[in-house]
Amino acid sequence: MSRVYNFSAGPAMLPEAVLRQAQEELPDWRGAGGSIMEMSHRGKEFVAVHEEAVRDVRELLGVPDEYTVLFLQGGATGQFAAVPLNLLRGKRRAEYILTGAWGKKAVDEAKKYCDAHVAASSEDGKFASIPARDTWALSGEAAYVHYTPNETIGGVEYHWVPETGGVPLVGDFSSTLFSRPLDVGRFGVIYAGAQKNIGPAGVTLVIVRNDLLGGASPATPGVWDYTRQAKDDSMFNTPPTFAVYVAGLVFQWLKRQGGLAAMAAVNERKAAKLYAAIDNSRLYRNPVEVSCRSWMNVPFVLADPALDGAFLKGAAGAGLTALKGHRSVGGMRASMYNAMPEAGVDALVDYMAEFERRNAPGAGVGNTP
Repeated sequence: MSRVYNFSAGPAMLPEAVLRQAQEELPDWRGAGGSIMEMSHRGKEFVAVHEEAVRDVRELLGVPDEYTVLFLQGGATGQFAAVPLNLLRGKRRAEYILTGAWGKKAVDEAKKYCDAHVAASSEDGKFASIPARDTWALSGEAAYVHYTPNETIGGVEYHWVPETGGVPLVGDFSSTLFSRPLDVGRFGVIYAGAQKNIGPAGVTLVIVRNDLLGGASPATPGVWDYTRQAKDDSMFNTPPTFAVYVAGLVFQWLKRQGGLAAMAAVNERKAAKLYAAIDNSRLYRNPVEVSCRSWMNVPFVLADPALDGAFLKGAAGAGLTALKGHRSVGGMRASMYNAMPEAGVDALVDYMAEFERRNAPGAGVGNTP
């Protein structure tokens, strides 16, 4: 059986080399006589896996010494609550910049714990852009400022890091972390669900500046208390051992590719190819402002929505799967995380061109592939 090109927004495809290694090591991890899934999280074998994964995160992202790397559970959605519970530290106000559906979800959750103030939003423009920085109503006195660097549903991405003065900046990097270099030192907290660019669903990476530890609300569950988890090396409770192991394999794969600068070059090139195919067509359209188009998630619509079904059926037949857009916006969406090879994007572009040749205005009716 040949593998398809899976354009799912998450859980997303993993590097095939990682899958092969995990498959080979599954019944007997490196001569230990058992699977990594069967080993105690306190045992020397898994502790070594965990420590190596932490080191690789630090190396790939250049994480400064004054930050702690945690592998937690609950996904990014869990962090929507964990962030205010850990960072309010006696303050009542947190400020959020909204550029899509996930930012809205973060606000809705934070409202349970604080005054989650929306300091800027592009919702009136259907989340097709990023509000100009000089329109943000930041007080300078909030506990933190939160934003979503890449919105998977709407396909809007920041290609810059906001400046928030002395207020800690928090970023939900679930769909963009490890896709390019990042200056971690500009953030108070970075968090990311694994199931897009890191590994399988079930583990959440959190990077927190050490001076923000120690002030969690007494009501914070232990599993989301950054200080408690830092003290126990992310093992306050049993961690998702297999997910951490596979994430570690992905980090090693990234290093073999040349690191994040090399990945950035590939990701930028992949995105440019697909956007060029869309912009130069008569059939496809991307709704996002050009300056903030995502490298990772590219939504597009067909000129005639009646063709959507035929497009998806033909794509699946060509080995191009999970291209249906999110139910809230419709159309199509191609997610192109690190594990999507450039050949997969080339195959999609070729298919789109052929489909347009048969179905663009003036090409005839019902002549779908």
